[in-house]
Amino acid sequence: MVSSAVGDANPLVDDFGLYIGRAMGWPPMAGRTAGVLMLSDAPMTMAELQSALGASKGSMSETTRLLILSGTVRRFKEPGARQYVYEWRDDAWLGCLQHQVEQTTELLGLAENARARSDGLPERQRARLAEMHEYYTFMVRRLEALLAEYAAR
Repeated sequence: MVSSAVGDANPLVDDFGLYIGRAMGWPPMAGRTAGVLMLSDAPMTMAELQSALGASKGSMSETTRLLILSGTVRRFKEPGARQYVYEWRDDAWLGCLQHQVEQTTELLGLAENARARSDGLPERQRARLAEMHEYYTFMVRRLEALLAEYAAR
């Protein structure tokens, strides 16, 4: 069940919507949902999330999908239950960093592909693609090192 401190009128949940939503490039509802799940003392059903946030089923479905993809929320069925529930992952920050590594690695793949196909381009464009490749190579290495360091703590 949802803690009485969590819900639509909670200023902390509103702060999550504003700050996390903006920082992550998420809609405010995703930030607010992250706040509700982080502060909840138990997993929540889709209906409980809708009620706590005053949101439609479609909005909640899209929002929970985004939070799962970001590595911060997990969806599962409790033993004997028919409905899925959602909860803030115990290792959410590790999941968030893993997601950043995966996104950046995907962009490195794009940079590698673009650079490999840049032979016919003018020097300026080839240089931009080489810089893109250098940037994403650097970022993947650094993020992987951060992930390993954070996971080891």
